[in-house]
Amino acid sequence: MVSSDYLNALLRGDLHVNRLFAFLGVEVVVLEPEECVLGLVIRPELLQGAGIMPGGIAATLLDEAMAHVVLAGMQNSQSTATVELSVRFLAPVAESEHVTARARPLKRGKRVVTVEAELLKDDGTIAAKGMASFLVT
Repeated sequence: MVSSDYLNALLRGDLHVNRLFAFLGVEVVVLEPEECVLGLVIRPELLQGAGIMPGGIAATLLDEAMAHVVLAGMQNSQSTATVELSVRFLAPVAESEHVTARARPLKRGKRVVTVEAELLKDDGTIAAKGMASFLVT
């Protein structure tokens, strides 16, 4: 279940409430029912062998941005889980680059929320696009 305490802690930068965010170094920029924006600087330990960010990191950041826009629009007694995720990788991201994941809901149904997101480099290049469906219970 989501709580407003959890969402407020993220907005204050208290990443201890989300160990994945703390591990990756995710910055919560916007967390609202109509938009979630997460930032990440690509550190050396987040690179694959060719020196670029692996697709799994991009997919994770997109999934988390989309999940959190869903969470921000839910009631305290509800919970959610990703039931479908698709990602298209469009441009490489190198060490020390900053990326921003922007997620917006497309449709909020009673049980399923459909969300889209983009992973943007600071120069405006779209590095990846994602779409996901989330079950709300």
